[in-house]
Amino acid sequence: MESTLDVVIVSYNVRYLLEQCIRSVEQASQGMDVNVWVVDNASTDDTILCIKENYPEVHYIANKENLGFSRANNQAIRQGKGKYVLLLNPDTIVGEDVLCGCVKFLDEHPEAGATGVRMLHPDGSFAPESRRGLPTPFTSFCKMTGLNALFPNSRIFGKYYMRYLNTEEINPIEVISGAFCMVRRDALEGVGLLDEDFFMYGEDIDLSFRLLQAGWKNYYLPYSIMHYKGESTVKSSFKYVHVFYNAMLIFFNKHYRKPYSLLGCLIKIAVYIRAFIDMYIRFWDRMCQRMGCVQKPKPVNYIQFDFDKMRAQKIIETLRVQPHHERRVIETISAKAGVRIRPGEIVPI
Repeated sequence: MESTLDVVIVSYNVRYLLEQCIRSVEQASQGMDVNVWVVDNASTDDTILCIKENYPEVHYIANKENLGFSRANNQAIRQGKGKYVLLLNPDTIVGEDVLCGCVKFLDEHPEAGATGVRMLHPDGSFAPESRRGLPTPFTSFCKMTGLNALFPNSRIFGKYYMRYLNTEEINPIEVISGAFCMVRRDALEGVGLLDEDFFMYGEDIDLSFRLLQAGWKNYYLPYSIMHYKGESTVKSSFKYVHVFYNAMLIFFNKHYRKPYSLLGCLIKIAVYIRAFIDMYIRFWDRMCQRMGCVQKPKPVNYIQFDFDKMRAQKIIETLRVQPHHERRVIETISAKAGVRIRPGEIVPI
């Protein structure tokens, strides 16, 4: 029997963040016909035991090895029956108005293939990856050379993050982030599921591109979620650099190699140079840390929320409306989960 929405969450050693995410989805889906799927990529932190004991209504798939983001999502998508599919990162908190708002928009706009939302950093500031342009060779050049940062509001040089669009308004965009991507199942089945050549990163860009090619429209909606961003991946690791930039090359070879064959070698060289620079920066940072020559970081001011008592939407909105010059970072406490969660830090209470 068809449900309205399948929420698919892929997890890897983020048990407490996952639990917080599921609880926010439960509140956001009250009164809706929603099935939640958790696909665990061989975590070693008792994730599946936690889900079984505390969330028996959640469908779960326990993989014996890390299959990557695309393959894991596809496992649940194939088993689900929802009219819409939401790809959701486990390191997110979803406001209570988000799911119903996105579903209503898709119901009322049959041309829409997928929607993304306003994502916030842990201090409530706007995450620019909430709406992006396709990484064409020129747009990628502007991103890698810093032109997009010099001219952020330019429709020519700043297209990568589309900062010229109003964050408070509904707008058609090109790329929807895989951290929150609600897609129409008919559209997904028409263009194909996530490309499993992408282990992690790039699969959201590829899916967004294929939706546009098939005549669908992708939209940004000003509903808010909080995204810890990267809590399930170690972005300081050399493996991250390899996987991230390899995804860029996979995307280019798949979609731009033929029309831009003459630029292919130059683009590959540019990607490798950028990857080498990132590797060098990470290596130098590690050496500085070991030698003790790193400046002491500034103290972080936190704003604490009781996740057991406070609605997720209130938490998110409180973060969002903070004055820009004195932003505090989220800290949630939960007696139910028995932990205090800060970005990069989870401790028992």
